[in-house]
Amino acid sequence: MMKNRYDIIVIGGGASGLVAARVAASEGCDTLLLEKMEKCGRKVRITGKGRCNITNMAPLDEFLSKVRSGAEFVRHAVEAFDARDVERMLNDAGVETVTERGRRLFPKSGRAVDVAEALVRLAVDAGAEIACHSEVVSITADSSSKGEGWRVEVKRRDGRTTSVACRCVIIATGGVSYRATGSTGDGYLFAHRLGHTIVPLRPSLVSLRVSAPEWGGVKEQLRNISLSLSVDGRVVAVEQGEMSIDGDIFEGAVVLRLSRDAVDALTDKKDVSLALSLKPALSVEQTVARIGREIDADPSLSVGGLLRKLTPKSMVTPIARMARVEPTRRASSLDEAARRRVASLFAEMRFRVVDYGGFAEAVTTAGGVLLDEVCSETMESKIAEGVFFAGETLDIDANTGGYNLQLAFSTGFLCGKSAADKVKKGV
Repeated sequence: MMKNRYDIIVIGGGASGLVAARVAASEGCDTLLLEKMEKCGRKVRITGKGRCNITNMAPLDEFLSKVRSGAEFVRHAVEAFDARDVERMLNDAGVETVTERGRRLFPKSGRAVDVAEALVRLAVDAGAEIACHSEVVSITADSSSKGEGWRVEVKRRDGRTTSVACRCVIIATGGVSYRATGSTGDGYLFAHRLGHTIVPLRPSLVSLRVSAPEWGGVKEQLRNISLSLSVDGRVVAVEQGEMSIDGDIFEGAVVLRLSRDAVDALTDKKDVSLALSLKPALSVEQTVARIGREIDADPSLSVGGLLRKLTPKSMVTPIARMARVEPTRRASSLDEAARRRVASLFAEMRFRVVDYGGFAEAVTTAGGVLLDEVCSETMESKIAEGVFFAGETLDIDANTGGYNLQLAFSTGFLCGKSAADKVKKGV
């Protein structure tokens, strides 16, 4: 049964909120976590395609180099509760972990649900009270406490509204990506009403749509490729690794890492393009020589057959069109210029970026509460005393690879610890 007053109220039962509630309760504070969905950790349960890339074990400075916004702001939080702390926390809760390529940490079971349930269990075992189906309507100063506290209006499942008082509030409501998990941007509204500036929200780690009408039938997973991003004709980033193509939609790890800059540039109405190299380890001359060897080995080989030896089947026709060669003609009839056109496409195929995926598919949200208005050493608001912010409510975001979830854990930990310290000191 929800009481009338608590020391600390945590709004949002995602990764950052659950950690914050666990820490606050373990420090001896009477802690209530409010979650508007039917259960906590909805986004954690589906992250990493259901496997949950928990964190990244990279050293601190390397880790921070992957944070796109707010790297120095989160330094203190990550130092206070880093990837090894997360690993120990989950191991102690019975979740075995394994480190995979790129220092990414996963649950050994391969089940994201195990991580979500462990986070809930840890919070409850620490003494936190969790109330699901509890949607926060507003946060206002508690007039009965001489300005030293907050009153949270909560709409319950039956439609009734309950008013609950507390000394400190931790806003950990997430961003606006994957709205079905409950991330609908409530925290930004609360922060704005409290006087905070909200940096414009954009999808981060999202697919990109290119102008490529001839690629309608292409559906491929590509490995060991290079993809570079250009803005107004200038290369701004280059990534190597894996990506997938589904017609005019480019997705996958490499694309996600480039998408943040692409989205910002498109928002600013700049010209954005991608250059795809299918054979980044080979020069044009080396590919021309390879073509020559294939033709010498089989003079009857068609252009389509030649391309099939160099690229996935669904990409044969589009590449032939781009190179202005007929797939059915004999490859041996290709002159030096035609062979070089084909080879050049394996070194670089250019695509104009025309759009990006929306918040419904974005892994995380860029933008949020302006960092200048939050104390990096405590995560407490500089505007509304006793209010703390964690995770995606802040203007922080990072590359794919476990970094964003670690930011949620770290800022959640620091919120919980700082709020508890404030309550215990009575200041």
